[in-house]
Amino acid sequence: MIGRWALVVAMGLGLAACAEMSEKKEIASLFNRLGGKEAIVAVVDDFVGNVAADERINGFFGNTDIPALKANLVDQVCQASGGPCTYTGRDMKTTHAGMGINKDQFNAMGEDMLKTLAKFNVPEQETNEVMSLLGSVQGDIVGQYG
Repeated sequence: MIGRWALVVAMGLGLAACAEMSEKKEIASLFNRLGGKEAIVAVVDDFVGNVAADERINGFFGNTDIPALKANLVDQVCQASGGPCTYTGRDMKTTHAGMGINKDQFNAMGEDMLKTLAKFNVPEQETNEVMSLLGSVQGDIVGQYG
């Protein structure tokens, strides 16, 4: 994406403004294609239920404020997909510091998300985009011991 923005800047101010509007519309379309905030709330609720039932990872959430977790996840997905929400929680590195989450546990969470997306019949393209968003934070979550 940075490369795309560099190219747009190089093309001139007028084209940059058009490209920015087009890029925002493209990102917002994922939010819309997911069904908006109401659908994201339903997906997050189901996903958290899947995680709670997943013995591979549910121990990480024993002392978690589940309503706050759900609200933060909704805001994260909403914002990341181009929706009108603003995520105000801690960054992923800080949140997961000291937890020692390994790649298999991160992948288990991904499987739980895939299960949820399949339940809601989310099309392949949107599923791939959501999973890409999830994958983009893997480096901030896996192996954060400090």
